[in-house]
Amino acid sequence: MFFFFFKQKHVTVCLMSAAIFGALGSSFLYGYNLSVVNAPAEFIANFTNKTWLERYGMPIGDETADLLWSVTVSILAIGGLLGAVVVKFLVQILGRRGSLVVNSSFALMAALLLALGERARSFEMLIIGRLIMGVHSGIALSALPMYLGEISPKSSRGFIGQFHGIMINVGVFTGQVLGLPDLLGQVSSRWNFLFAFIALPALLQLSVLPFLPESPRYLLMERRDEAAAEKALRRFLGREDVSRELEEVRAESQNNLQVVSVLELLRSPAVRWQVTTVIVTMTCYQLCGLNALFFYTNEILFDAGIEASVVPYIALCTGGIEIISSGLLIERVGRRPLLILGFSGMAVGFSALTAFLNLQLSVWAPMQVFQHCVFTHVMLSSLPAGGVFILTSELFDQSYRPAAFMIGGTVLWLSNFTVGLVFPFLQEALSTYVFLVFAAVCTLAAVYLCLFLPETKNKTFADISQSFAKKKIPLTTARLDGQSLRRLKKKIRSYGCLSHGV
Repeated sequence: MFFFFFKQKHVTVCLMSAAIFGALGSSFLYGYNLSVVNAPAEFIANFTNKTWLERYGMPIGDETADLLWSVTVSILAIGGLLGAVVVKFLVQILGRRGSLVVNSSFALMAALLLALGERARSFEMLIIGRLIMGVHSGIALSALPMYLGEISPKSSRGFIGQFHGIMINVGVFTGQVLGLPDLLGQVSSRWNFLFAFIALPALLQLSVLPFLPESPRYLLMERRDEAAAEKALRRFLGREDVSRELEEVRAESQNNLQVVSVLELLRSPAVRWQVTTVIVTMTCYQLCGLNALFFYTNEILFDAGIEASVVPYIALCTGGIEIISSGLLIERVGRRPLLILGFSGMAVGFSALTAFLNLQLSVWAPMQVFQHCVFTHVMLSSLPAGGVFILTSELFDQSYRPAAFMIGGTVLWLSNFTVGLVFPFLQEALSTYVFLVFAAVCTLAAVYLCLFLPETKNKTFADISQSFAKKKIPLTTARLDGQSLRRLKKKIRSYGCLSHGV
């Protein structure tokens, strides 16, 4: 699939290397850490109990054990929030590529702590390692889409940007594969190798990314280094004549002389609808139940009556479906249809899951129906991932982009943490109807995007801003100009509905 697009869109080796290795050390690791904790959960719990007994001479209490495990899992989101807060300053100081290179050190540090925690008899090292890994993910989920969006020509921006979403799914899939009972998910002495694996993608990124160019837009618009920007464009585009692209960046830079702060972005009426769209999309993407499926896949399948020996392989199939579906459609159908189709399909999928689970309680229903529902829902849930992370880089120009990614990242991680914290309680309170909450969120997201989001495929950043404004004006309380107001009054007078004193 990638080689087909490589040939058709004339994507250079330099551009492909930036997409592959940038995503490998960023998006891939985020997806991997979402799924990797499921397999060794029992072994980590046993290790915590044993360490507690050695330290304090008494078994750990059930409440304390549950608290430590919850903290170990959910602290990834806390670290992600910290990373999202600092990313704006990192990309301004170090650049987009520079931030990704420095960010690799966080992954290596986390891998060391997580892999050696058992040998050091310290469950605190696992918690700190997950926290640092969260910081890495928070930076990566903003810096990488920003980098890929700025280095790609508009004709291949969707193709290059999709590596971010696809590699998240590949990371989830890899964590599921390595966690299988036949590999590292069954032997108690090998679970730390699951965490040591984190170092490999980070090292691969460090071996390639420093030798690739920085974002040309960053170099020209923020560093004011036109020679370096032109050189970077030549390498990314694979040709000597880059005058057209350079002129496009110059034209954008004339209107964007200073990078704005988050507060200035929130106050700016010119991008109010763009900010609202990013917040709504990021929130709904996290609250749509996708992470609940990642965090609690095994538990959901167990509750549906599937045998324990089969559950890991069903989860593995869902990961494979995500990779295929997200990679085939994103560049063909555009961002807007992809997002609307994904959220609408998930709403239907959650409703079908709810119906099946209730049928299982009242009447008999084939287990194959449930598995098809899960597979179909996972395929549809992978569709928005391709568009959600590209949107932020496309809806904002250079001056607004760092602050926009900071806002989007903060919303993403707060929503992520909320789902991980609240879902078990919702599941206990609503039982089989819990997925209807997610169906409602998906429906609201689809309706909003259908009404307010313009298509951004194959458009320059200036074109996107103009089309976004044109699409929003009829839907807002825009003021009429003097001529339109006089025309409206004349029409009303013709119907005798306006007094002479007006």
